[in-house]
Amino acid sequence: MLLLFAGCMVDTGVDRGHSGQNPRGGIGGGLRGGGSSGIHSVKNIFVDRSGTIYAATNNGLFISSNGGISFINKTTVDGLGSNTVWAVEVDGSGNIYAATNGGLSISTNGGITFTNMTTVQRLGSNIVWDVHVAANGTIYAATNGGLSISTNGGTIFSNQTTQQRLGSNIVVRVHVDRLGTIYAATTGGLSISTNGGTVFSNKTTVQGLGTNEVTGVTTDRSGNIYVATTAGLSISNDGGRSFTNKTTTRGIGSNNLLNVFVDRVANVYTATDNGLSQALNGSTTFTNWTTNRGLGSNLIWAVFVDGIGHIYAATDGGLSVSTDDGAHFTNRTPAP
Repeated sequence: MLLLFAGCMVDTGVDRGHSGQNPRGGIGGGLRGGGSSGIHSVKNIFVDRSGTIYAATNNGLFISSNGGISFINKTTVDGLGSNTVWAVEVDGSGNIYAATNGGLSISTNGGITFTNMTTVQRLGSNIVWDVHVAANGTIYAATNGGLSISTNGGTIFSNQTTQQRLGSNIVVRVHVDRLGTIYAATTGGLSISTNGGTVFSNKTTVQGLGTNEVTGVTTDRSGNIYVATTAGLSISNDGGRSFTNKTTTRGIGSNNLLNVFVDRVANVYTATDNGLSQALNGSTTFTNWTTNRGLGSNLIWAVFVDGIGHIYAATDGGLSVSTDDGAHFTNRTPAP
């Protein structure tokens, strides 16, 4: 579903977004995500070491410091490039990075204000799908026009495209492992670079990917690669030379995956358009969770698991949180 947006959007500059709420939001009774996918739609989630929750939505970035009981809403009024926020990440210093429809927005003061980076700073496109910040501070922005990399806090970016052998210039997700290997999920395959993005090796169905439309990627501590595609979860244990594809026959809720996450104990979570699927450490069999467990929607955009094992599902019907290993979810949605 993300790829439908990527394929249809035309980069016409900075999108100032829109908000059906008070632009500054304030502390409220829950999320107020809005837009084309439903008024409660949450696109991405990040939880920092202190337990603060950051939710990317169609109506701004929401921040909660009390477990999701209440949120503060940040919008274009606070400097976001757009109120459509696709992804969010927080680095070890507490700097916030929001991937928006109008640029990459960065806050160095806890979200009080944001500075927005655009093609002026040489981003590949003002449509930014994802962001990752490495331990050394290097910023990686997945854009509609390439993978943009900054080593100076976003002051200037170097944009990598098919000229560097990316599978496609539409990069929807980016992941960097502990060794500095870059994994770019593109609409034309999984592109891997071991030299800082100077050149990529692109993996496709030839290597066993379920499809060349890649919607997510991550690695575990052993170096295994997990690739979310629109035709299953593709796993490699040999650095990407070959992949084995897992589908609904293994218990995944749908073959149309939107993202993938691996927690600290190697449990695998797949975000699908028909539930959140989990495989326990070392297993290749999944258990699928749906609204009957309390999820806000069966359409799951992303998943995050924090250091104490709490599961956060970004759904089309709100932010769903489980503190009991997925047995039950509590969903955070707007008050009526």
